[in-house]
Amino acid sequence: MAQFSRRRILETSAAAAGALVLPRMRPARAAGPVKAVSLLLDWIYQGPNAAFVVARELGFYRDAGLDVQITAGKGSGSTAQLVASKVTQFGFVDGFVLANAVSKGMALKSVGSIYRRNPAAMMVLAESDIKVPKDIEGKSIAITAGSTQFQEFPAFLKGAGVDAAKVRVVNIDPAGVTAALLNGQVPAIAGYAQSYVANIEIRAKKEARVFWYSDYGVTAVSNGIVVHEDFLKSDPELVRAFVPPSIKGFLHARQHPDEAIEMLRKYSSAIEPAIARREAEYSWQTWVTPNTRGKPLGWASDLDWADTVRVLKQYGGVASPPDAALLYTNAFVPAGAEYVPPEI
Repeated sequence: MAQFSRRRILETSAAAAGALVLPRMRPARAAGPVKAVSLLLDWIYQGPNAAFVVARELGFYRDAGLDVQITAGKGSGSTAQLVASKVTQFGFVDGFVLANAVSKGMALKSVGSIYRRNPAAMMVLAESDIKVPKDIEGKSIAITAGSTQFQEFPAFLKGAGVDAAKVRVVNIDPAGVTAALLNGQVPAIAGYAQSYVANIEIRAKKEARVFWYSDYGVTAVSNGIVVHEDFLKSDPELVRAFVPPSIKGFLHARQHPDEAIEMLRKYSSAIEPAIARREAEYSWQTWVTPNTRGKPLGWASDLDWADTVRVLKQYGGVASPPDAALLYTNAFVPAGAEYVPPEI
């Protein structure tokens, strides 16, 4: 895997953003009163999920007749449970977590896939002697036990031709993973690249080498907009009103990242602009898969979901996973060239 330099990614990101044209970003304002809607994020306010804030702040939701209340989450697992228990109407949830939740009886469905490419990766410092995944043999790696990245790690090792018996996995809390890499406690870490690389580059002034799970055969749909099946049946028009402005928010945030981060800071004073922007830039690399190329953001591929279910069954400990077709629908995804994201 080629080394990821901050300058190269920033140049690529700027080029992609400059190529993105978003016509008709402000449709006619809906007549009458707006309807209150609740959205629970996957995690704290960050660059990758800033799009929902953008959609609210720029009036995309209000133009659709919605008053969306956005709340920070505590992980996709927690968000999935709260959507399943109808505490919140919409959730931003990892697809691997969604499939696992449905296998346990939760009546959930994805109505718009955003991170369609697996964001999980093994990361090392660019100065490391780990040049290819197989170099991790005989060494240790820090991963948070029970996380999606932890469950998928054996699949990554298999796809990369690494002998799993020669790799020691160290369980470290998410807050300590980056520090473990930087202080030399471990030579490698695994997690969502968008969550860790920004801290390595911005705070530690180091460069990272990233080995994406997806480049080694671990296809897994990640975050998307999730609702309860009952809600989907009882008020499909509300879902239809919510999804397009959300997609617009993601596309606008990509075209105007600094503006998006400034809006995000209204919701969390802890936001560090440089880090939040870098997180967002890495998340853009998860928007398109070979099977979703040329399709609107939000549109999901049955092949990608089928592979997600396969990985869940083989490595996630789910003996009887749900059928892939039951996990998502494209019925609410907006059509049109203006919704198709750049491929980089």
